[in-house]
Amino acid sequence: MSHNPTALREHEPGAKPTKARYEVLGLLALAATIAYLARNSLSVAESTIRDDMELNLRQSGWLMGAFFWSYAFLQVPSGWLAQRYGTRRMLTLFAITWSTAALGVGFAPWFWVLIAAFLIMGAAQAGLFPSACYSISHWIPQASRSSACGMLSVGMQVGAIMAAVVTGPLIADIGWRRAYMFYAIPGFLWALVFMSRFRDQPADDATVNDVERELVQSGAGPPGAAASTNGPTPWMSIARSRTVWFLCTQQMCRAAGYIFFATWFPTFLQKARNMTVSDSGYLQALVFAGTLAGSFGGGLLTDWILRKSGNVKLSRSGVGAGCLLACGLLILSAWFVKDVTAAVALLAVGAFFAALAGPSSYVTTIDIGGGHVPQVFGLMNMMGNLAAAACPIVVGELFQRTDNWNLVLLMFAALYLTGAICWLFVDPRQRIDV
Repeated sequence: MSHNPTALREHEPGAKPTKARYEVLGLLALAATIAYLARNSLSVAESTIRDDMELNLRQSGWLMGAFFWSYAFLQVPSGWLAQRYGTRRMLTLFAITWSTAALGVGFAPWFWVLIAAFLIMGAAQAGLFPSACYSISHWIPQASRSSACGMLSVGMQVGAIMAAVVTGPLIADIGWRRAYMFYAIPGFLWALVFMSRFRDQPADDATVNDVERELVQSGAGPPGAAASTNGPTPWMSIARSRTVWFLCTQQMCRAAGYIFFATWFPTFLQKARNMTVSDSGYLQALVFAGTLAGSFGGGLLTDWILRKSGNVKLSRSGVGAGCLLACGLLILSAWFVKDVTAAVALLAVGAFFAALAGPSSYVTTIDIGGGHVPQVFGLMNMMGNLAAAACPIVVGELFQRTDNWNLVLLMFAALYLTGAICWLFVDPRQRIDV
């Protein structure tokens, strides 16, 4: 996506669309990978940090939740900043900031400095996905937006899997402090490339021809219009929208369920099934592999159902409800299984179904958001991450009080089943600005 002013801009007969939209999507997915590499590494490193800094389980719960408090509360403000000043400027700034925070983790001498570093990291990463979905609404045709959202989710899970597989051996070789310093490097490099290559809209990119511009704008009417506006956000319409609140509630259920696997799951395996730190990381990676496959497949499935049926509600709400129902039942089944391999396999398949529902929620914010996608996405993700922030604390308290490491599976099965019910009340045809 170079920016040569002499690049083809005329609509020549038989001309093929340029491919800038794919590079845009690749850069956004790579940002998700880098962000998740930095944030998810804590789940594997937790027991080592706890021992090194002489923390208790309650303090570890607060440490693992710190990222998500700032991440949750700054979703909407960060989305507004992306809309106001553009994704190019803001995502560059966000990446530099979260990478600096990763360096801070490596240098942190005390518990509260660690907390501060993860709070800053969460604040910086808060704008990543509202900005990315806003850019998808400008760069990707409506018929392919769910697949594009799925690629964002794939990027997340690639980063999560890398963190799960690499962090244990890296800690063994160089220690947890140097590991976090190492994880800071990719974000700085990405920011440099992104600032030089990315443009906020196809009209701003000299390499995009008219054919690609028309392709991107195809099907731009409701649902899924991506009108650019700096007008006031229709907060009253958002507050009155049943779809928005049920969408937020299912996100809370999915986020809390996912965050258990991203935080306490390795420790759960170490305590309940006597796994080593490295082995628990590998099994966490197996669950994340299920999530990665589901993230990719969910986008394709949602777009396929839309193309075949023309039914937006079926392609969004139907996929979301069915997949979360399957996930809840699989996690419930794992509670009855004593063999660790079989139990983790059930959890991995459950994570696959939970991830299938992810692109549906992302693209629904585009469907209903119109010109206010960052705010709607930010609200949904804020609610989800408030649940994610509370989850490590609740699980830590549960473990501290009961010492029953298997009871948590029942709690998360119930959460996913609740999320499935919420999807039944989500109608992606209900725009907030009409």
